Amino acid sequence: MTARSVVTLRNAAAERGGRRLWSGVDLTVTVGEFVAVLGPNGVGKSTLVQVVLGALPLAEGEVRVLDGPAGRANERIGYLPQRRSFDSSLRVRGRDIVRLGLDGHRWGLPLPEWLPGAAARRAAAARVEQVIHLVGASAYADRPVGELSGGEQQRLLIAQALASAPDLLLLDEPLDSLDLPNQAAIAALIAEISRVHRVAVMMVAHDINPVLPHLDTVVYLVPGGSRIGPPHQVITGAALSQLFGTPIEVLTASDGRLVVIGPPERCAVGAGWEP
Repeated sequence: MTARSVVTLRNAAAERGGRRLWSGVDLTVTVGEFVAVLGPNGVGKSTLVQVVLGALPLAEGEVRVLDGPAGRANERIGYLPQRRSFDSSLRVRGRDIVRLGLDGHRWGLPLPEWLPGAAARRAAAARVEQVIHLVGASAYADRPVGELSGGEQQRLLIAQALASAPDLLLLDEPLDSLDLPNQAAIAALIAEISRVHRVAVMMVAHDINPVLPHLDTVVYLVPGGSRIGPPHQVITGAALSQLFGTPIEVLTASDGRLVVIGPPERCAVGAGWEP
């Protein structure tokens, strides 16, 4: 049986300020698929996320998200924007940050249990508890978020994005500013959410290495073009050389990490030119 499509782009092109960022993108993301979006700085990786959210129209082509036009079903999308830091003095509890994923769009204080709608509020509290447990944050969910480590905060923000039980999870640089152990742990968590809970994931990444063992598909964007496919087909010297139009080498370090070597001004996407 063919897996259900969650995101579809056909011959898609995007522009900002009159500048063509990428074009000719043909992509289908299905239920439970884990996709990484890679490419040099400024190539339009976050722009692709905005296109899927319906916040930016395509310059050319077509995009469909959750069986309709982009932007029509955003309540079924969990979105984590580029990492924001919390002030160390912030006293808001971790679980209250997660709760914003359910009712952050509402104004006012929580209502008392005896008012109408108590059953729905209890269900929301149970859902918050469920996703906190899912991301492994139960031990510190009642602590002030400003006191937590970067990895702990990121788990809570992922829980916030999951609170509404989305069909699609959009993550913009969720591993940025985390140390290597936390990058590996968060990448494994995202992969588990995708596989076990059948959530399609599109993740903008600076470095493919932490997520490489878990990926189904890589979308590699360069100015004007793209290369899409399984990691072993896209992150190769031949594929990237063709994409950039200049010789590129992909080396495997002793620890298994991939390192891309080429003209820095064209393919630099991280320390050591990692993809």
